[in-house]
Amino acid sequence: MLTIKILFWVFLFIVFYAYIGYGILLFVIIKIKRIVKKTPDKNNNNDYKPEVTLFVAAYNEKDFVDEKIKNSFSLDYPQEKVKHLWVTDGSDDGTPELLKKYKNVEVYHKPERGGKIGALNRGMKFVKTPIVIFSDGNTMLGKDSIKEIVELFKDPKVGCVSGEKRIFNKEKDTAAGAGEGIYWKYESTLKKWDAELYSVVGAAGELFAIRTELFEEVEKDTLLDDFIISLRIAKKGYTIQYNPNAYAIEASSANVKEELKRKIRISAGGIQSIVRLKELLNPFKYGVLSFQYISHRVLRWTLAPLSLPLIFIFNMIIAINQGLFHFAFYPILFACQILFYIFALTGWYFENKKLKIKLFFVPYYFFIMNLSVYLGLKRYLKGSQSVNWERAKRGNAN
Repeated sequence: MLTIKILFWVFLFIVFYAYIGYGILLFVIIKIKRIVKKTPDKNNNNDYKPEVTLFVAAYNEKDFVDEKIKNSFSLDYPQEKVKHLWVTDGSDDGTPELLKKYKNVEVYHKPERGGKIGALNRGMKFVKTPIVIFSDGNTMLGKDSIKEIVELFKDPKVGCVSGEKRIFNKEKDTAAGAGEGIYWKYESTLKKWDAELYSVVGAAGELFAIRTELFEEVEKDTLLDDFIISLRIAKKGYTIQYNPNAYAIEASSANVKEELKRKIRISAGGIQSIVRLKELLNPFKYGVLSFQYISHRVLRWTLAPLSLPLIFIFNMIIAINQGLFHFAFYPILFACQILFYIFALTGWYFENKKLKIKLFFVPYYFFIMNLSVYLGLKRYLKGSQSVNWERAKRGNAN
């Protein structure tokens, strides 16, 4: 029984650290760093306004083209210094034809669908500006996003800048909307602290920028292009910084089924990324970056989800040994676990209902997020995850 108790606490610690403990530790480290080390003076070179390319790799985005183009040309940055580039490989809904109606928009189209990676690799050959900013065709950018991104590139050590992904906040959220919105708020806080400590661990594909010269072609079967591109830049000794004032906003997934589809792909891509970035697991070589990478990403894509069922099983064994109905620590903890999964089940029942009870939706989203790791691992091992993005249906933003 002692062995079981030790294993229980080991797995419980892994889950706690991956989702909460790392955030607490990061907060403490940042507080100490602020006391010990004064914040360096910012580079106030207001003349630093390099040319940038707004790069959109799109597949059948006809319904969003007009709004996206209008948004892109309304951004607060000298328009003569902004190049607009769209790559529309495989689009057959009229997207490239619609784009060609706009002046000052470069459109590179191929009828064959090669996936987002193929579009990125091909399109980067046409980028001539020192900075390239990637965003999705169905996301709208905040007015000051380019300025806020460029500001961080004043530091020559910065090789990549990640913006913030924001979810439309509807009065009555679905389970996906409630869970995803809360999750991204928490992630945004962690990213701020990660950046302050040293570097963000990966960029958000909805909006991120890199120094063009640092781009490396990505393998054609890559699932998380934004993650691989940004971390490979970090491996070179540059940092990934984060600016929440540069943001991309989109609707949440239409429902949890659609969100699960998206999460499974991300999980499969996460496993793939861990394999391809295995050198980053060496803290003796990459120091703080390895610490952040393992704590913030690797554990969430591997040990933490795998620990959850073991925690439940070991807790049940200990609780039965002590007496399920005894008022003792392990039986109470086991009862709390059961209650949590009942809440998750209730969240499933209320999914997409008009009942706004986030108390149930958040546990459900957490459960789905971890379930996706198992399903993603299965897809990765079977090699059945297509590189072509099957976009999750999004909810109504209004």
